[in-house]
Amino acid sequence: MSDLFDESQRATLERRIDEWLGTVHRAHPNTVAAERAMNENDRWMVRLHGEAKEFTTIWLRLGQRTLRYETYVMPFPEEHVPEVFELLLRRNERLVGAHYALGAENAVYLTGELVLAALDELELDRIIGTLYATVESHFEELVHLGFARRFQASQ
Repeated sequence: MSDLFDESQRATLERRIDEWLGTVHRAHPNTVAAERAMNENDRWMVRLHGEAKEFTTIWLRLGQRTLRYETYVMPFPEEHVPEVFELLLRRNERLVGAHYALGAENAVYLTGELVLAALDELELDRIIGTLYATVESHFEELVHLGFARRFQASQ
């Protein structure tokens, strides 16, 4: 089993994440916020303004060996549940470094994990870009299928 990152190595990774998030916030106009979570030294939040979904908030958590990341996609579907889950599973097959999952309260999340040894700016950028682009490209179809009656009533 590999060695755990010591306090010095973790502090270096934390500093690199802080610096990268500062760069992302200034460089990308759809970034609303990118910062360390309050009262949690090992957790960060990136909030992006989207078109399909108004906002996508991505959470990063630095663990002993991995960086975990996730974003809330939508609540548990009210209808067409088997079709929604089939669609999610089929989309999982094409995703790299992320997957759809049921999380808290059975809500649909997009989540993933990266070993700390592979953590750098390019990987952080890929993670944020993958989660954001995936939510943007799938959100409307998932919501319209999982909550079809709500959309029919508004027409």
